[in-house]
Amino acid sequence: MTEFSKKITVIIPAYNTANLVKKCVASVLAQDYPEDLLEVIAVDDGSTDATPGILDEMAGEHRNLKVIHKENGGSSSARNVGLLAATGDYVGFVDSDDFVSKEMYSVMMAAAMEHDADMVQASRDEIAEDGSKLADVVIPPSEVTEISPEEHLRTLLMHTGDASFCTKLTKRSLFTDEMKFPEGELNEDFYLMIHMLEKVNKLVILPQQFYHVFYRTGSNSRKTRDNKDYFPPVFTDIVRNADVALDLVKKNHPALTEVAERFGYVQRLDYLLHIPISKMTKDNEFYNSVVSYVRKNMSSINENKYLTGKQKTYLKLLAPAPKLVRQIHAKLRGL
Repeated sequence: MTEFSKKITVIIPAYNTANLVKKCVASVLAQDYPEDLLEVIAVDDGSTDATPGILDEMAGEHRNLKVIHKENGGSSSARNVGLLAATGDYVGFVDSDDFVSKEMYSVMMAAAMEHDADMVQASRDEIAEDGSKLADVVIPPSEVTEISPEEHLRTLLMHTGDASFCTKLTKRSLFTDEMKFPEGELNEDFYLMIHMLEKVNKLVILPQQFYHVFYRTGSNSRKTRDNKDYFPPVFTDIVRNADVALDLVKKNHPALTEVAERFGYVQRLDYLLHIPISKMTKDNEFYNSVVSYVRKNMSSINENKYLTGKQKTYLKLLAPAPKLVRQIHAKLRGL
């Protein structure tokens, strides 16, 4: 049995998840990692439901659970507040509507010690509201896998890797004043991850699906079906971050330039396929910049060996008249 000496801090940002937060926090407190080496910090981000009371009650029952109450500022703000209070050698994050398996952090820390790794990643699964398991967003490796930061960056740009900090155990020393979660964005994990990878010595990926993502209707990046005009801001953020990633790659990893260009094209395709037709207007500057970018880079899109034929076809169809193509598509589908 592994003897542990490193302390872990798990930060749980919580906002109006009264029906889920108790299960989430309980799953972290139930870890088989030594209790005196496990610090749990729940950050109530200005909740207006019963979340604050539930957290305070749980803190009264568990000496290693600390609750911080703050004004609402978003998930990144709550995570950053948690980081300021963290005292662990390594840090993990769990979203308050998700939950984790009891052995998650002991197995991750054992891997961190064995491989001398700054960052360890557990695999995850996706759970629907009815309790059924959804298709894996990220395919777990068949065995424990050690990869370089550049290799992980490549998987993120190819949409096969996991950018989430919730599935990670990360050395706390990496979270500096310059390495915090960007506040006011929804694609914050990706932004911080691609920058932090410049400081990480290696990443170890575990095959076990210890982290359980709960997909609930109405969360930040999940569109509600009853509002056809709702456009989650995450689709704008992913395009902005694609440009950030391309600049970083050109500067530090030029061999990945074509992969990063492919990433930008796919993010813009995702944007164009999801933006409501009602918002595809001449006065929508961001929408027009996306269309202009695709049109300007059509030659590069055609030559990019990392884009699939289907992706190239969609981009070719959308570039000349995106609104018309979307209208025809909607009509064919009876929407």
